[in-house]
Amino acid sequence: MKRILPVIIIAQFFCTSVWFAGNAIMGDIARQLHLEPSYLAHLTSAVQLGFIAGTLIFAVLSIADRFSPVKVFCCCAMIAATINLGAGLNSIDAATLIMCRFATGFFLAGIYPVGMKIASDHYQQGLGKSLGFLVGALVLGTAFPHFLKSIDTGLSYKYVIYATSVLSALGGIAMLLLVPDGPHRKQGQRLHFNGFLSGFRNPGFRAAAFGYFGHMWELYAFWVFVPVILGAYKESYAAEMNVSLLSFLIIAIGSLSCVAGGYLSQKFGAKRVATAALLTSCTCCIASPLCLFANAMWVFIAFLFIWSIAVIADSPLFSTLIAQNAPIETKGSSLTIVNSIGFAITIVSIQLVTALRVSANAQYIYMLLAIGPALGLIALMKKSSSS
Repeated sequence: MKRILPVIIIAQFFCTSVWFAGNAIMGDIARQLHLEPSYLAHLTSAVQLGFIAGTLIFAVLSIADRFSPVKVFCCCAMIAATINLGAGLNSIDAATLIMCRFATGFFLAGIYPVGMKIASDHYQQGLGKSLGFLVGALVLGTAFPHFLKSIDTGLSYKYVIYATSVLSALGGIAMLLLVPDGPHRKQGQRLHFNGFLSGFRNPGFRAAAFGYFGHMWELYAFWVFVPVILGAYKESYAAEMNVSLLSFLIIAIGSLSCVAGGYLSQKFGAKRVATAALLTSCTCCIASPLCLFANAMWVFIAFLFIWSIAVIADSPLFSTLIAQNAPIETKGSSLTIVNSIGFAITIVSIQLVTALRVSANAQYIYMLLAIGPALGLIALMKKSSSS
């Protein structure tokens, strides 16, 4: 029993490393294929769209509830690893690359939400702490390709693709061999095409879901634009910095805040800690014009670290609240559909910032990300006033 959570965490970290593998080497791909810098947003959105399509199908068909979630996780990890390799083909073109990233995102739908389902099937008590570790693993997996890219190995940039595919395959195998289905799992016997919507009848589920949606408006847009923000600062001030390494460190520090948030939730409650984190990240969005263009590099870097800590700390707590308020028979599908809607929202925010961002408004554009946290806070406060 003691080994189960560490294995789930490591498997989640390994498998989610394919998520941002394309982003970490986007500069190299753009040069090879003669693409515009804005292609980064399309590449990221392709993964998100694939994830949305996957989560919708997984939710409607109740895949994680009707079948062994451990086997679902393993199969999806192996397939995602194989498809991810396609991005490293010498003959790849822009359209095929987009298709590969879409397909990778599709099978990530059987990894991230299903991993949370597996953890919730094993850990009813202390679920916030368990999911804190699990989402922390997602954050580290998301950041890891930037770390791989920052290492000057003398190898082709494609080694990032190869390395993340190997990690994904290993994660899937580890989950299958070392983690059984949880004792709290209740298998769905019949196919209910609308079963994934049943959780929204619960006010607690709705409040947590809408808080999560507001959080997602900000989260992935922040992660996508971290290298862009660093690169712009480096160019403006002729600063000496390793953009890939700093991107890794800034995103990865969020894994620690996920774990800390999980522990704090045991003392103060998941909802209270999530609300505090959401308020902090909203404040960072509003303060971004002052701090992202500060002359002092230490102010600029420190602000990005603080923002990164706040922007993800509430994610495992919202997942905890959603899992606790979801009907037990459709818990996997409920988690999956909330993920699906949340990731659809990320595409809107990423594309909006990309479309509107020009040199004249670059200082103020990230204030748009405050919209999501503000609406999420309203949803949480409405639940508090009605309960």
